[in-house]
Parts: sequence; C-alpha cells; structure tokens
Amino acid sequence: MKKIKETVKAFLAIPYIKYIVVLVAGIVLIGFGGSNSVWSHFKHKILISELKEEIEIYEGEYQRDQAQIHQLQSNPKAMERIARERYFMKNDGEDIFVLSEDEQSLNTNDDNEATEQD
Repeated sequence: MKKIKETVKAFLAIPYIKYIVVLVAGIVLIGFGGSNSVWSHFKHKILISELKEEIEIYEGEYQRDQAQIHQLQSNPKAMERIARERYFMKNDGEDIFVLSEDEQSLNTNDDNEATEQD
C-alpha cells in the first residue's frame, strides 16, 4: 500500500501533471463522449453521404417515372401496350395465351419418379 502511495506522490510531483490529466480527460470527453462528440460527428457525416447517394438514386427513378407518365398521358398506344403486357387485357374477339413454365407440374413429375423408384 505504501508503494502505491509513493508512486502516486511521485506522479503528482511532476510539474504540470494536473494540466496534462485535465487536458487528456477533456480530449477523451470531447472526442468520444456525448451526442456532440467528434466520433458521432464523423458517424453522422458518413450517414449523410449515404443518404445523399440514396437521394440521387430516387431522383433518377422519379425522373424515369415522370417520363413514363408523360408518355402514357400523351400516347394512347403506350397505354394500350402497358395494359396488354402487364394486365393481360384484350380487345373483343382476341384470345390471350400466356406462355410460362409450370413449376408445379415439374415438381409433380419429380415426385412421381421418386415414388416409382422406391
């Protein structure tokens, strides 16, 4: 215990040590403590740059959507094309054939083959 006291007294005997300790403690508090610290400032700066990139992406999508809306409002053929492609709408007297692979029938065939091999 005496050794610790002697070490502390020797440490405090160094001139200007109090100022150095306060300075280091202040730098630590300002740099890493609280909501206005330098650390949180850098984190917020990174977040802002990510959000700006996201804004640019959404602005591009917005411009593309605005162009498509303008095209749909000014060109009735474009609206008909969208209605036929996306919503499978048709004129009177037309038939629509949707060509796609039926995954369900492929799975059923695989199941039947597995049971036949057993």
